[in-house]
Amino acid sequence: MFNFSLTKTGEGTAGRLGKITTSHGEISTPVFMPVGTQASVKTLSPADLTEIGAEIILSNTYHLFLRPGHELIRDFGGLHEFMNWKRPVLTDSGGFQVFSLADLRKVTDEGVTFQSHIDGGAKHFITPEYAVEIQEALGADIIMAFDECIPYPATRDYAMESLERTHRWAKRCREAKKDTGQALFGIVQGGMYADIRKLSAETLVDIGFEGYAIGGLSVGETKPLMYEMLEATVPSLPEDQPRYLMGVGTPEDLVEGVDRGIDMFDCVMPTRNARNGTFFTSFGKLVIRNARYERDKAPIDPACRCYTCRNFTRAYLRHLFNAGEVLALRLGTIHNLHFYLDLMRRVRASIEQGRYREFKKDFLEKREATES
Repeated sequence: MFNFSLTKTGEGTAGRLGKITTSHGEISTPVFMPVGTQASVKTLSPADLTEIGAEIILSNTYHLFLRPGHELIRDFGGLHEFMNWKRPVLTDSGGFQVFSLADLRKVTDEGVTFQSHIDGGAKHFITPEYAVEIQEALGADIIMAFDECIPYPATRDYAMESLERTHRWAKRCREAKKDTGQALFGIVQGGMYADIRKLSAETLVDIGFEGYAIGGLSVGETKPLMYEMLEATVPSLPEDQPRYLMGVGTPEDLVEGVDRGIDMFDCVMPTRNARNGTFFTSFGKLVIRNARYERDKAPIDPACRCYTCRNFTRAYLRHLFNAGEVLALRLGTIHNLHFYLDLMRRVRASIEQGRYREFKKDFLEKREATES
């Protein structure tokens, strides 16, 4: 059921419009995917996500493998039935945990042994074949090849050694995948070396996938370096298949990524910041705990039409956060995700109208205004 169609290319930009078709619905690209690590976007229900316009969400293979287990989820009909989410789902492969849980894992050519971060004792061995099997059981519409995400900085020799392993794993994932109707994406790696990333993209295209992700970015490098790696990678990826930038990022990153030809994004930034009382707005970040908002009758962002901004003041939200009320987290998350999803709607509209460069310039200039 998976299909990607390119519907419009931008003028003066590599940004483009597309449509991804899955058995659980269509996705308009460029798209931002809210992160639901453990089959739940924190503090929100599936109805909330539908209300704010989420077309696809992301869940984490490794965490769901540990708890409640992929076999249990399969027995409930897969993630869609288990969490009552009717729209598309993407699952990552667990490769990011090779980076984020570096103290709890051991990498070999065969696979990765993880020591559970839940109980600190149980060990789990995940191979490329097993990563595919787990994701097939989860039933996501888009699944990812198992890869090794390396830290920054990394030596050229280590980046190359890791890349060769990632390519071997990608081929094993391709060979292991059953005819389930799920789309399998390969993941470009290569550290911060432009020529190695170009080689990775070309190698994965030769193996053949339904889409291509760019991993191993936003791991501590500077923004200019991240954008440089995108510029070195994207031209080697097929124009008629989706391009997914993993784990990125800020609103500015999304706008810059689209300008360089990226179709799909995910990041915990909007939800995590919301739970900490930091909101994204049309004029920059707003930290709601600041004393200046104690009697402020304005919404978080007067330009926003989310449920939170239509109904609640900054003063009330500040009270909720300072009082430790759970509602604060929910209302903040609704706003931040609405901001991200609305940003992508405006991005798509500007590409459709042939004015993306103008949109980008105006957006970035406003974001440079004083942040609260």
